[in-house]
Amino acid sequence: MPQSLAKRIKSIDYIALVLWLFKTGIIVLVLWGTFAKIFLGRGVDYTASDWADFVVAGLSQGSLYALIALGYTMVYGILFMINFAHGEFFMSGTMAATVLVAIPLSMSGLLDKYPIPGLLLIFFASMMVSVGVALLTERIAYRPLRSAPRLVPLITAIGASFFWQYFFRGMFGSSIIPFPEMEIFKGTFDIFGFEILRTRAVVMVSSLVVMVGLNAFINRTKTGKAIRAVAEDKDVAALMGIDVDRAIAITFVIGAAAAGFAGILYAIVFRQVNFFMGFVPGIKAFTAAVLGGIGSIPGAALGGLFLGVVESVGPPLFLEGLNIPGAHQLKDVIAFTMLVLVLIFRPQGILGKNLSEKKA
Repeated sequence: MPQSLAKRIKSIDYIALVLWLFKTGIIVLVLWGTFAKIFLGRGVDYTASDWADFVVAGLSQGSLYALIALGYTMVYGILFMINFAHGEFFMSGTMAATVLVAIPLSMSGLLDKYPIPGLLLIFFASMMVSVGVALLTERIAYRPLRSAPRLVPLITAIGASFFWQYFFRGMFGSSIIPFPEMEIFKGTFDIFGFEILRTRAVVMVSSLVVMVGLNAFINRTKTGKAIRAVAEDKDVAALMGIDVDRAIAITFVIGAAAAGFAGILYAIVFRQVNFFMGFVPGIKAFTAAVLGGIGSIPGAALGGLFLGVVESVGPPLFLEGLNIPGAHQLKDVIAFTMLVLVLIFRPQGILGKNLSEKKA
């Protein structure tokens, strides 16, 4: 073997080569599945209305992911830790508000008689419980560990997640609890000739309002500027007179309130809650936060919407084109495959580069 060829073989980065082949293989499979679906007619023949419904369902689900992802991205931005207990903030407020407020209001008939005040009360209860759980977790589990190695708070967050799961299981039981059905959410809206479920429209509009309002709060208010200053450098922020503990607590409050709000929207759409309901949406929201660029609020919103649409459109588009049985049951596989791909090939996320340039 020539010496030059031997040197070239030794200089090959085999790990990078394997990762490149893996990425290429995924792209080829997606393109082939899409081609086979569109041009070869594999799988079910969907109408334009069906495809529009897939997109709307994806945007609705993605809006929920985005709201939950806000908590992940804000806590990471200020503490540089992944709060894996955040899914339980989502769950805790929803379960408590359903059992203690929504069901009693529904049984008394007040929820249908006064739907708007009833909904406001349910949202308020959910957000307050989520905020309370978040503040307790931050004060007891996270604050004493701020100077510890990053692995310690991560393990603590996983432990806090299990604690809150089984705490609320003990409080409200392990069975699935049905969320009351409300008359105002029945039916559809006709938009440009397409029928859109009222529940999905409510989720998308309300999520958009919350995300725009939160982004304005972080960028335009004095408290938001204090949070951004603490995220940049805690020591310098403290020297400038900013209460670091207060800024971190407010960050947890905002993220948990958004999660509690998203939890009621989730219950309105799927009409069932249980103590384990925060796990999968929490992981999906974490995927959305990483996908969009963790630490970036617009990135969390973009990542959530993108993930929701790909989850909804992917199975009927390229999975059916690949003749995969039970394609619609594999949307979780798509989400977690995207997480792996992002972590391998673009760990900074879609907006990660812009975020780092701004901070520089």
